[in-house]
Amino acid sequence: MKVAITSTGPELASRVDPRFGRAAWFILFDTDTDDSRPVDNSEGVEAGSGAGVSAAETVVREGAEYLLTGHCGPNAFRTLETAGVKVIVGVDGTVGEAIEKLRSGELQAAGGPDVGPHSGV
Repeated sequence: MKVAITSTGPELASRVDPRFGRAAWFILFDTDTDDSRPVDNSEGVEAGSGAGVSAAETVVREGAEYLLTGHCGPNAFRTLETAGVKVIVGVDGTVGEAIEKLRSGELQAAGGPDVGPHSGV
């Protein structure tokens, strides 16, 4: 399966970025092949508004089935949910650690957003 993880840097050793829409990077990881690829999110970091929805569209366009992040607001959550992407919030540690937690079943999909609109995360 394809997983998108918010990240502070372009490597698996980078920390999970707690922000979704304004995360510096997304790491796209394929659990079937163990291939990973960084996706620069500088457009979202610099966005005046709508960063969450824009980031959600990027995640969907990249074909992710899961999103691992610290927090996700309602507009981004709705966009991801509509596209069939399962959102997992409250993720921390490194990107590599987050992938291992997903594989071991420690992480569960969220039932909804965990922050309000325009919270800055």
